[in-house]
Amino acid sequence: MDLFDTLIADEPALALAGLINDGKFMQSEYPAHIHQDGKGVVIDVPDGRLYYAPQYFDSAHSDEIMHSLLACKGVDYATHDWHQENDINALPFENIRWQHDSVSMFGKTHPLPRLSAWYGDNDRPYTYSGITLQPNPWNTLLLQLRAALVPICKREFNSVLLNWYRSGDDHISWHTDAEPELGENPLIASVNFGASRRFLLRRRDDHSTKLEIPLQHGSILVMAGALQHHWQHSVPKQKKVKDSRINLTFRTIHI
Repeated sequence: MDLFDTLIADEPALALAGLINDGKFMQSEYPAHIHQDGKGVVIDVPDGRLYYAPQYFDSAHSDEIMHSLLACKGVDYATHDWHQENDINALPFENIRWQHDSVSMFGKTHPLPRLSAWYGDNDRPYTYSGITLQPNPWNTLLLQLRAALVPICKREFNSVLLNWYRSGDDHISWHTDAEPELGENPLIASVNFGASRRFLLRRRDDHSTKLEIPLQHGSILVMAGALQHHWQHSVPKQKKVKDSRINLTFRTIHI
C-alpha cells in the first residue's frame, strides 16, 4: 500500500477542495489530490511527495497541546516576553526541557534564533549544525502526538526535534534534513501549534523553483521520498508575528 493513499471522495473532504485548483495545489504547478482521511491533501513534487493537513487537530485540542508544551510554573506563556529571558535552560518548564543552543561560526558563538528540545529513544542522539543533542525520555504528550501520525506515516518514529519560535523574529534558514543517521530517504513529519508561519521549499539546483505552505495551529506536513536530497526548506522571519509557534518534527534515527 502506498504511503499516501488516493482518496475515495466523501463529504468531510469537501473542506479541503479550496486547496486544489484544476488538480494542482493552490497556485502552484504541482499535482495534488485529497487524502483518503479527509483531513489533508497529497502534493506530488519532482523528487518527493508531501502530505499537508491544515487542521489535523481541532482548535480546542490544539490549544490544550500548546498550553502543555509551554507550561512553566509561575509564568503565563501567552503574555510573557520570552526574548527577555537570559537563561531559558533554568526555567521551571513542566513538560518540555527547552534549551537555547548556540553555534560557532568564524571564531564567534551565536545563539540560535529559536529554542529547541530533543526527545526519543535513549540511544538515539542527533547532530546538526555542529550541535549534538542527547535525547530526553518520551513523555505522554509526545507519545500521543507520535501515535496520531501512524495512520498517515505507517510507522512509529523513534525521535522528535521540537523548535520553539518565540515570535516572528525567530526563524530557521535554508537547510535540508538529510543527515546520514536519518537514512537514505528520510520521512519527516512536522506538527505545528501556535502562530501561523510561512514554510518555504525550494529546489537545491534551481532556487527559483519554490513552493510555499502556511503552517498553522494544528497542522501537519509530511515530507517523503527523495525530497530532502533535492529540496531545501526554511521558516523566514515575519516581523508582524508576535506570538509563539511550536514545531515538532518526528523522524527515525538509524544507529
